[in-house]
Amino acid sequence: MLKTRRIRLICRCLWLATPVLVLLFAHAAMAQTVTVGSKKFTESVILGEIARHLLDLEGIEVRHRREMGANRVLWNALVAGDIDMYPDYTGTLLEETLAGEVETLDELPDALARHGMAVTETFGFDNAYAIGMRRDRAEALGIRTVSDLKRHPNLRFGFGNEFLDREDGWPGLQAAYELPQTFVRGMDHDLAYRGVGEGTIDVMDLYVTGAEIEFYDLVSLEDDLHYFTNYFGVYVYRLDLIERHAEIPDILGRLEGTIDEKKMIGLNARVLRDGIPETVVAAEFIEEVFQTDEPVVVQEETMWTRLVLHTKQHLVLVIVSLLAAILVSIPLGIIAAKMPRAGNVILGVVGAIYTIPSLALLVFMIPLMGIGGPPAMMALFLYSLLPIVRNTHAGILGITRPLLESAEALGLPPIAKLMRIELPLAARSILAGIQTSAILNVGTATLGALIGAGGYGQPILTGIRLADTGLILEGAVPAAALALVVQGCFTLSERVFLAKGLRLQSS
Repeated sequence: MLKTRRIRLICRCLWLATPVLVLLFAHAAMAQTVTVGSKKFTESVILGEIARHLLDLEGIEVRHRREMGANRVLWNALVAGDIDMYPDYTGTLLEETLAGEVETLDELPDALARHGMAVTETFGFDNAYAIGMRRDRAEALGIRTVSDLKRHPNLRFGFGNEFLDREDGWPGLQAAYELPQTFVRGMDHDLAYRGVGEGTIDVMDLYVTGAEIEFYDLVSLEDDLHYFTNYFGVYVYRLDLIERHAEIPDILGRLEGTIDEKKMIGLNARVLRDGIPETVVAAEFIEEVFQTDEPVVVQEETMWTRLVLHTKQHLVLVIVSLLAAILVSIPLGIIAAKMPRAGNVILGVVGAIYTIPSLALLVFMIPLMGIGGPPAMMALFLYSLLPIVRNTHAGILGITRPLLESAEALGLPPIAKLMRIELPLAARSILAGIQTSAILNVGTATLGALIGAGGYGQPILTGIRLADTGLILEGAVPAAALALVVQGCFTLSERVFLAKGLRLQSS
């Protein structure tokens, strides 16, 4: 009998410990996985794929989080440990990331080490900034150098949002060249190329190894005052990565001097001009340069496999954030209706949150929650509060006085009155608020791709970057269809959540 009890006790302990053991093993597996990040432009994605293939060939478990955003997003993710490495440029590290901490390239390794980071040797190419115009426009105006722009104050400037604000970007350029232009707009860098190509803007910032220069027939203006510094391509990685995989510096070091400017332009052109996926371009580069015995494995992707993956990611973002918002918002709406002073504060706070630009709110979440799904879900949760809180508040306050007096005459206690009378009568208004939040979430969740959360925003971002309308529609059409499905589901849900009398009254 005693032995049987001991066996049962051991079994129960093992049963209780199983989830913990699973989590520990999962965490250990994730700790061994190397996460590579890349910025939101083609060259960075290609370099991220090259690193992924190289590490994979050496038997290292690796994943690539593509198109995560601009420089500061990647750096913050690296510092937080959400990624282990990403491709960057020496000029960006000197002039932007570590501005004020380091002045020369020789000081860079020590400065990075103070942050727990290291940098590889350069790949061999210099992807410096340049100022560019459409060739025919520059020739017509006789503009050959950046200084020549001073003679044309009415030119329209359109810069990538990052270049517009960074220290080595427009502010320093304007001061160095004393440029008088006042029409200066920030925009997505990929859209700026299209703007120059279509003639809606005249001048933009270029990456000198970008294939877009040839694609849109642009010309780089001579930097006659030598304002721009060198931007040699490198990988930045966490020092603790060496503790897990001591061989990684040697593996990445094999890329030293293997990519010159002409080679990098060619790799970019194969993606932009020929429509070849970055992962294929990177694999072919490795096979060519390192003469691998076996072809580099490239996982085939079809539109349908991407659609399934992005749908799963999008649904998780929307459903988790919406359920959390419902659990929080309805009680807040009830409190706001029952306690007017507290209600003014609650409605004011959720209203203020709703006015924060969605992209800014996503970026605010990164230092608190890292990158990927969690910060995107938190941002969507915060955006979902206002419609549900306000509609719950309005629904309860909109109940006519005679109905409330009838409940009081029956002697119902406050909780019973709320659950049996007020919430059922306010259900239509509450459901309308939840429906509004759900539909807004479906659309807003596309921005989550900017911080690595995936979803339908991923093909939209890639389509904008590659000027591929098909990819844009691959994300936009399912997002619109999902919004219609959500609306239809809420219409049907009225049969479940609304009392029969209320449904008959509405019909």
